Amino acid sequence: MTARLRRYFLLLLPLLLTACGDERQSMTVTATAYTSSPGETDDTPDLAAWGDTLAPGMKVIAVSRDLLELGLVQGAEVTIEGLDGEYVVLDKMHPRWTQKIDIYMGDNVKKARAWGRREVTIRWDGERE
Repeated sequence: MTARLRRYFLLLLPLLLTACGDERQSMTVTATAYTSSPGETDDTPDLAAWGDTLAPGMKVIAVSRDLLELGLVQGAEVTIEGLDGEYVVLDKMHPRWTQKIDIYMGDNVKKARAWGRREVTIRWDGERE
């Protein structure tokens, strides 16, 4: 599939799901984990891309920027296959990543490394105004 065709598909997917009567959208993405350690970020490891302050215990994810177009914008609530509860989008990733989320694990580097890299299905409500 060409990059252009893939982009059109990603843009049309929410419309197709809505037309089918499914109010929640879903997508399989690559999921990794990150922490608030200076080695993983910069000199402000608790500060997310939109200016939100992160703290251990928060259920937060960062999303690749291509997912913003699908409604996974700041404040969107997401469920992640295999994890309990809802996670909030409060961070965005470097533009080089696509179809990817990064799950915030506070300052627990061991837990983040144990998570590794997985393919998961995420679910969220349609686009927010």
